[in-house]
Amino acid sequence: MKKTAKSLLALLALMLFSLSVSASAFAFNDIQKDPGKSYIEQLQKKGLVRGDGSGMFKPKSAITAQSAVTLIVNGFGLNIDNIRFIKEPKASDYFTKVKDNAPYAKAFIIAQLNGLDIPRDIDPNGKVTREQYAHWVYQAISKKGEYAWIEMYMTFKDEDKVTKGYMDSVQKLLIGKIASLDEKNRFRPKDAITRSEAAVILAKGITFVKNTKPVPQPEQPASPLTNVRMSSEAYGTEALKVTISAEAPHAGYGIEIANVAYKDKQAIITYRVVKPDPDRMYPQVITTVAAAVYISTAYTPVLGGEVQP
Repeated sequence: MKKTAKSLLALLALMLFSLSVSASAFAFNDIQKDPGKSYIEQLQKKGLVRGDGSGMFKPKSAITAQSAVTLIVNGFGLNIDNIRFIKEPKASDYFTKVKDNAPYAKAFIIAQLNGLDIPRDIDPNGKVTREQYAHWVYQAISKKGEYAWIEMYMTFKDEDKVTKGYMDSVQKLLIGKIASLDEKNRFRPKDAITRSEAAVILAKGITFVKNTKPVPQPEQPASPLTNVRMSSEAYGTEALKVTISAEAPHAGYGIEIANVAYKDKQAIITYRVVKPDPDRMYPQVITTVAAAVYISTAYTPVLGGEVQP
């Protein structure tokens, strides 16, 4: 019995030692004096950031585009689950330097289809500027809901250096205390953002979304159409006939193409409901309705949503 007790104590001690070694092995050894330490650790606990395998996070190193895009997509839980594709999208449909088999390719596809303004010729291994990263983070936050930002303008020393298309995003992150200025009242928009800076902005952005209620949006009336689907077939050698069909409660309803938006190599097709004539009576029989549009074979058709009249 004594030997058994000693064996159990020895095993317990070994387990505790193993746990302590395991915990320390996952801790970053180079962030103790970094101002973003607590935010980096927050992301680490969520499984969003990793080191280089040797216990180093390299907080002062510039973050690469592939890491930045992956971080934002995963951090805000962006996805393309609500988009229906006829053909599986590939990174090469949208980017010239992102290989289809790269481990980060899906993150780039998701970012693109969620409206992040990523240049078509972006280098996945290249650096990302602070204003560029702020722009992507703001766009990702906007996908989570419509928020009531305080109406004010934040002045800073180098605001004239911010790219015009990025200023609103920079302003929103400063107003929301998601991004901050340095001790000299500068944003340093053209500087490459470091891994630590990127982690801090992302962590604060995630907290903002978690703690801030979006502005309530008016409820959209339920659509009478169900089982909306899209199909395509060749029309000659250079065109596709794309058909959107659905089930309607009766023959009085119809469907029509509302718009075709061309972006990069996509043709995003939206539709609207044609309502029945209120002065007529229709047998309540489920009916298939359809509408078609023709597009170039150079584009991949994507089913967009219903557009309200």
